[in-house]
Amino acid sequence: MERLEQMAEFFAARVDMYDEHMINDVEGCKEGYKKMAGFVPEDCNRLLDLGCGTGLELEGIFRKLPEVSVTGVDLCQEMLCKLNEKYSEKNISLICDDYFTADFGKGFDCAVSFQTMHHFKKDKKLELYRKIYNALTDEGVYIECDYMVESEEEEKHWFAENERLRKEQGIGEDEFFHYDTPCTIENQIAQLKTSGFSEVEKVMRIENTTMLVARKG
Repeated sequence: MERLEQMAEFFAARVDMYDEHMINDVEGCKEGYKKMAGFVPEDCNRLLDLGCGTGLELEGIFRKLPEVSVTGVDLCQEMLCKLNEKYSEKNISLICDDYFTADFGKGFDCAVSFQTMHHFKKDKKLELYRKIYNALTDEGVYIECDYMVESEEEEKHWFAENERLRKEQGIGEDEFFHYDTPCTIENQIAQLKTSGFSEVEKVMRIENTTMLVARKG
């Protein structure tokens, strides 16, 4: 039986090979890291990075906006240590916590997330999208690059498997354990619009790696 791993421990155990794996093994990520920076507004002064990990997506963003102030949130302290080593000279504030309880503040010009939202149930994701919406300025932008599927059948399969494994292993609803539960592109866009975003556009898809840009104003 597949044993689910606690989320922070899962990533801590893989921190030394994480960058190489994401760039070379996950189709679309190499391109996504570069493309994400292009959608960050030129006048962005404050950026929120959810699931910042080792900061792979920040390389292009810092190249475009070297003075931008970044608040990064991640469950895994080992990942945050790696990020801090890479960008020790940059204006970064790091929070080791989960997105739902962390107080990351408001007034961000842009928020980004890369390959993290597919770990959560739909109701939790909607709750988080509303929190992101409220954290942005009136003209704020949220950019998400994530694992998404094309059929409802596939989406239902992964959510059902996650629920089955959690029940078999006695894992509570609000405990963070690693398992991929991707939504369809349409459902992901619908959730963002339900949370308040006025415009959501799909700007990239390579295999299952998909990028959405959601605008608040």
